[in-house]
Amino acid sequence: MAENQPHEESLRQEFEALGKNLIEALRSVWETPESRRLREEMTSSLAELGVTLKREAESLANSPAAQQARQSVEQVGEKLRAPEVHQKARAELISALQILNQELQKVIERWQSSPGGVEQTDGQADASQNDNPEKG
Repeated sequence: MAENQPHEESLRQEFEALGKNLIEALRSVWETPESRRLREEMTSSLAELGVTLKREAESLANSPAAQQARQSVEQVGEKLRAPEVHQKARAELISALQILNQELQKVIERWQSSPGGVEQTDGQADASQNDNPEKG
C-alpha cells in the first residue's frame, strides 16, 4: 500500500501541473498582441454594428411605409373603440350566452326527469338502438 502513495502523489502532482500549464497557456494567448488586436477589432466592429442598426431602425421607423402602417393601426383602433362595435359585440355575447343557458337548462331538465338521475342523450339512445336491432 505504501507503494501506491508515491504513484498517487505523482498523479496528483501531474494533474496540478497540467492545470497550471493550461492556465498559463490561456493567459499567454490572451495577452499576445495579436489577441489584443483581435479583441479591440471585435469591440470596435460590434460598436459600429450597433450604431448602424440604430440608424437603420430610426430610418425605417420614419419611412413612409412605417408611417402608413402606424396610421392604419390607429384607424383600426379608432374603429374598435367606436360605440357601435361595443354594442354589436355585447349583443353577440348576450345571444351566445342565452343559447348556452337554454341548452344547459334542457340538459338539466332531462337529468332531473330521468329515474336514474342521468339520462342518455339523444345521440347515445340512437346509437344503442342501432346496436340492438330487436329493439328497433
